[in-house]
Amino acid sequence: MQQGVKRLVLDVLKPHEPDLPELATRLSSIDGVDGVNIFLVEIDQSTESVRITIEGNSINLNHLKDAMKDCGAVIHSIDEVSVGKKLIKKTST
Repeated sequence: MQQGVKRLVLDVLKPHEPDLPELATRLSSIDGVDGVNIFLVEIDQSTESVRITIEGNSINLNHLKDAMKDCGAVIHSIDEVSVGKKLIKKTST
């Protein structure tokens, strides 16, 4: 049985609208997503750089990309991916 993506950490550029609570709510409504955390990194005149952590049992990256595109957001990079039977706690190296 193939295990789905359980955690994604994304670097995202988005316009000011929708605001962070609305974007988090939209992303959390996607099938396979159990929780969304958005951290504001930087803000300028027309955009916001945010770090988005998404957790679930089987996260579909294509559905996330589509939802973000509908909000005018763009994924700059995928900074972390967790896949397997369980999430592994972060450790310092």
